Amino acid sequence: MKAPLRLTDRKREAIVQAAIAEFRANGFDVTSMDKIAAAAEVSKRTVYNHFPSKEELFAEILQKLWASSKELLDVSYHHDRPLRDQLHELLAAKMATLADSNFLDLARVATAATIHSPERAESMLRRVSEREQGFNGWISAAQADGRFKPIDPSFAANQIHALLKAFAFWPQILRNEPPLTPEMQTVVIESTLDMFLGWYEIA
Repeated sequence: MKAPLRLTDRKREAIVQAAIAEFRANGFDVTSMDKIAAAAEVSKRTVYNHFPSKEELFAEILQKLWASSKELLDVSYHHDRPLRDQLHELLAAKMATLADSNFLDLARVATAATIHSPERAESMLRRVSEREQGFNGWISAAQADGRFKPIDPSFAANQIHALLKAFAFWPQILRNEPPLTPEMQTVVIESTLDMFLGWYEIA
């Protein structure tokens, strides 16, 4: 049984959730620490005790964004399994994350907050790149095994991520479309695999 959160942890979580709501409603630059404190029903001092600045609070939200991403839990390459089966598992896990409402809420906050700040945008892109390095390793291993064409692994990884996100991320972030249905997720995954492996897999 999970132990209940301590009061200080409950307050911290309340601050984070209030910040997410305020950032979504009003944007990063307009939202003040005063508004966040009021929404979280804590004092401004309590907010600053947990987060010395609004940037630090935003970083905590980004951390939750990365922590909620489950697609990279296991990207180990298996030489004795078909490439399609391995990639299908990875893409299905990534698709499950992209369809998660909590993930999308956090992604909207992060995207909106970085649009007008090159520094925040650079940090976000760097952390996204770090989170997706495991996929690059999978491609490198498949190449070393003689089953994947000699292409820059980072280039190929960006391609397959883009194929998914064109349907299951950017429409939801930019146009507030609902997550894909399970049926449409399957269509996107299978067509992505057809295109990706049809070009890169060595028969």
